[in-house]
Amino acid sequence: MYQDLLARIKNAQMAKKELVQAQFSKFDFAVAKILGESGYIQDVQKRNIGKKSFIEFKLRYKNNQPAMTDFRIMSKPSRHLYKGQSELRSVRQGYGIAVLSTSSGVMTQSEARKKKVGGEYLFEIW
Repeated sequence: MYQDLLARIKNAQMAKKELVQAQFSKFDFAVAKILGESGYIQDVQKRNIGKKSFIEFKLRYKNNQPAMTDFRIMSKPSRHLYKGQSELRSVRQGYGIAVLSTSSGVMTQSEARKKKVGGEYLFEIW
């Protein structure tokens, strides 16, 4: 799930790694593409090794510091948090993003506001 994906990225950045691999799933790949578009990781690719598929990330650093400082999981298997379009606010006064799973796919809170859709509030990252 995306929780493991975010933890892998954060831990690898703290260890100053350049590349990270994770098991492939369509949902995780959609989340990874959003992180890439938002500037938290540099590059995302799907790799096939034998019969298994992996997501490979090239991590981004700004002035030798990780681009991703931290994240907060909002929806968990035990508690799903849903927000409507009017309830979506900026994260860390605009320095972070929130990611939602909507009927139109996985997107950031700003995209969801523009498309006027709500959904499951997955996590915040800054």
